[in-house]
Amino acid sequence: MFEALNERLSGVFDRITGRGALSEKDVAEAMREVRVALLEADVALPVVKDFIAFATERATGEEVIRSVRPADQVVKIVYDGLIEMLGGEEPTPLNTNATPPAVILMAGLQGSGKTTTSAKLALRLTKFDRKKVMMASLDTRRPAAMEQLATLGKQIEVATLPIVAGESAVQIARRALTSAKLQGFDVLILDTAGRITLDEALMAEVAEVARVSNPVETLLVADSLTGQDAVRTAKAFHERLPLTGLILTRADGDGRGGAMLSMRAVTGLPIKYMGSGEKVDALDVFDARRVAGRILGQGDIVALVEKASQDLDQSKAEAMARKLAKGQFDLNDLATQLQQMKKMGGLQGIMGMLPGVAKMKSQMADSGVDDRMIARQEAIISSMTKAERKKPDLLNASRRKRIAAGAGVEVQDINRLLKQHRQMADMVKSMSRGGGKKMQQMAAMMGGLGGGAGGMGGPDMARLKALGGGKIEPGADEMKALQDRLSGLGGGSMPGGLPGLPGFPPKKN
Repeated sequence: MFEALNERLSGVFDRITGRGALSEKDVAEAMREVRVALLEADVALPVVKDFIAFATERATGEEVIRSVRPADQVVKIVYDGLIEMLGGEEPTPLNTNATPPAVILMAGLQGSGKTTTSAKLALRLTKFDRKKVMMASLDTRRPAAMEQLATLGKQIEVATLPIVAGESAVQIARRALTSAKLQGFDVLILDTAGRITLDEALMAEVAEVARVSNPVETLLVADSLTGQDAVRTAKAFHERLPLTGLILTRADGDGRGGAMLSMRAVTGLPIKYMGSGEKVDALDVFDARRVAGRILGQGDIVALVEKASQDLDQSKAEAMARKLAKGQFDLNDLATQLQQMKKMGGLQGIMGMLPGVAKMKSQMADSGVDDRMIARQEAIISSMTKAERKKPDLLNASRRKRIAAGAGVEVQDINRLLKQHRQMADMVKSMSRGGGKKMQQMAAMMGGLGGGAGGMGGPDMARLKALGGGKIEPGADEMKALQDRLSGLGGGSMPGGLPGLPGFPPKKN
């Protein structure tokens, strides 16, 4: 997400960082480059003009001139401007405060991901807000649209309105309201039909459904990959339908980010959620501060910690912590850590949320360090016998050749994996013998989130969340702790005790 914009802005700030003072010419030159970067990211021209005017006025003021580190002040000003552009400091919560059922109407063009997003939102409301949710498909035109929502409902264990052939969208909406009231549902999500392009029939149907159902939230689902077309769609819908918010889908595949940066400014509507993957749990609350931090290469530690809390198996983490306390770490444990890394979005997903590692991505790509490497390591371990995984010392030359053939890799790949495992196993033994402080470090490595990991404690959630609270630069202690724990790329550990990355950083000749 935002790779191109992040790269351009990082280059701009690198050039002004370290200068003792910034002249108006320096600021003007930097702002010109920021302007080009935003336009190349497909941000709407009026939005870019307003942003540059805001940033230039602040960057040439007394606050920057008298600052000890003027370049850092300029970065902070750009950060503040991005937050303002994206909708302000605090996320806009979803409104479900209404006489049950609170109706949420989902609108948008065909192909924008309405049906999948409806299921993602229903799961989020059920899982985190403890709401009793029903979904109903009002899409009578797209083949199997109703069946798709019913299938997703079964998958996430959320009720869906039974399908009755021949009903109109308005009739289905009325039946859904009655059914939800009688069964005591807190929230009713109505998934409306979409079209390939905006047309009068679509707008009239959605408007009539809104009149009948009286929704507390009318959310437009827009595909961020369509860039300014998504912005124009939002504007057109908002002119005909009283929208209350936006959900951007496929945000994880949007390398430019222009739609996201333009939506709020052009429509005045808050972005409430963004879809960041195909899985039914891949829907995140939109937080302007955290998105701005990622654009500027500051990562998103809060999102990473929250994702770890949600995705990592706490019971497995506790069991592993007890095992590590005895100085034990075999290849089964390494395989578990690789699986946990995949659950958290893979290597690229984790790296995108780490502060200060954006510049390493090109090095990683050049070194062949990517999610395929994790898949290869899993294949290697899967090709071993139970005895070999439990006791790696059994792996002599002939066994390594057999495993390489079974996994479709070279013997050198087996050797690299075993070397990585040996380094981690030695570290575990050292920690288990150290006691006291080292045991606490091991518990932190295991990611005792929320006080788990066998009661050995976890990261200070308040301090971690403070990093997403408008501070561009975390304090030295926070950064050291986070970097030690999250980005130990040379054989250290990743969140939840995830393994370091063999072969990275690349060795210099």
